[in-house]
Amino acid sequence: MAKSAETEHPVKAYGWAATASDTTGLLSPFKFSRRATSDKDVRLKVLYCGICHSDLHMIKNEWGFTNYPIIPGHEIVGEVTEIGSKVENFKVGDKVGVGVLVGSCRSCARCCDNLENHCTKQVQTYNVPNFDGTKTYGGYSESMVADEHFVVRWPDNLPLDSGAPLLCAGITTYSPLRHFGLDKPGTKVGVVGLGGLGHVAVKMAKAFGAHVTVISTSETKKQEALEKLGADSFLISRDPEQLQGAVSSLDGIIDTVSATHSVVPLLGLLKPDGKLVMVGAPETPLEVPVFNLLRGRKILGGSNIGGLKETQEMLDFAAKHNITADVEVIPVDYVNTAMDRLVKSDVRYRFVIDVGNTLRTE
Repeated sequence: MAKSAETEHPVKAYGWAATASDTTGLLSPFKFSRRATSDKDVRLKVLYCGICHSDLHMIKNEWGFTNYPIIPGHEIVGEVTEIGSKVENFKVGDKVGVGVLVGSCRSCARCCDNLENHCTKQVQTYNVPNFDGTKTYGGYSESMVADEHFVVRWPDNLPLDSGAPLLCAGITTYSPLRHFGLDKPGTKVGVVGLGGLGHVAVKMAKAFGAHVTVISTSETKKQEALEKLGADSFLISRDPEQLQGAVSSLDGIIDTVSATHSVVPLLGLLKPDGKLVMVGAPETPLEVPVFNLLRGRKILGGSNIGGLKETQEMLDFAAKHNITADVEVIPVDYVNTAMDRLVKSDVRYRFVIDVGNTLRTE
């Protein structure tokens, strides 16, 4: 007989989960279990966990592959409480992070090239089978355990709470800026959407020395984009006159929007050989007239987080340049209200759960 989530592993654990196999997405207290600490494992007490928009998609099964019950959370910062006998890079008391991945095959060409995020056997931090057949559970919980390869060192001068979203939002925007050559001083970079991903993308691009244009549907975000986040210019994506005035002006665009939208006007903003990189994940497929790519030899691409080496590199870069997310720190019992507000884009710009101080185990 199959064991329950509470009994399948020897270490008792506690978190908040969505348990109903429908689209309500309500989270509630949940007892489960974590595996024992193996030779290469790092166990940590979760202190903070960011709320990513993908958490909302998953708990509501909007992508169609949620496996209930589900404990979300892949922007996890904590303190090491136990290490395995063969762990080399961490000690008890260290501050560490766990992001989107907790496993990969470690032997394929992608893994050997530090691209674990493209491994076909990758194990994500929640909602998927681990190598032992049991399901992974995320950071809306009081503890985590992961192989040390998938744990990152937390820089001393990087705040734990406002730094937590960098484990997803940070690497998701840093990686395409680097990979697509948009990290050079003076590069003209557009950022579509000024939400959880977008505001971090602006900060990352500015730290690289880029000239940054924020592209938004909302005029109300103009002042914040220019004066607070340091963007150089601002375009209203629904204003044909503004878009026409910016035709062929950008070397690349990072599109962070997860709602359905047209990319055709964005392609028009690119210079020849320009790159439009999707990092948001709309529910419906994009419609892209091919001639909009052929004219100007433009590229429509995508990017999904980064490998562990690059994630550590990103955190060190963020610490050096004082880059953090703009966050609203919440207690764990506020999480359902936070999800409702996230649907309405009523947050500037990322919720972070104060797990360490507010999650009470039964």
